[in-house]
Amino acid sequence: MISFLEGDVVQKGATHVVLAVGGVGYDVSVPTSVVARLPAVGRVARVHTRMVVRDDSMTLYGFSTVDERELFDLLTGVTGVGPKAGLSFLSAMTADSLRRAVIAGDADALTVVPGVGKKVAQRVVVDLRDRLGGEAEFPHEGGPIVDVREALVSLGLTPQEAAEATRDVDAEGREVDDLLRDALQRVGR
Repeated sequence: MISFLEGDVVQKGATHVVLAVGGVGYDVSVPTSVVARLPAVGRVARVHTRMVVRDDSMTLYGFSTVDERELFDLLTGVTGVGPKAGLSFLSAMTADSLRRAVIAGDADALTVVPGVGKKVAQRVVVDLRDRLGGEAEFPHEGGPIVDVREALVSLGLTPQEAAEATRDVDAEGREVDDLLRDALQRVGR
């Protein structure tokens, strides 16, 4: 399995990027939000990937974070949501807003995704609500707690476990390294 690709950005499109890695150009389908965050052509980028193998194709899907890739995996596990719809979800909504909508049971918020109707939105809510953890709190964009949660997820924790490990952590005036140490001590308590 290809977990990530790191290489020079050769080409950027609306929903794909070509990365040159070790003399090979990988065409990776990505949400529009990932394209917006990628560096300019010729610069180095890292994209977390998921390979989907079908009878007639092998496609790499890419994401900015491990968390986005895990959400993609959860979404594509829902009946009626394929990889293209999974990318649409992550293009139209941030990972946090998608989680909030699912946990709150707000299927209407999910219908803003192109190609997603009421039935599919309700199925996503029903199938993923418990898996995303109903009581998780979500950080504001940015800040040291967000960095700590992303680090915990990259170490193999689920987003819910990372949220629980950082709950009630006082980040005021502390470095990310100290916060990460505290959060790791809380894991599994």
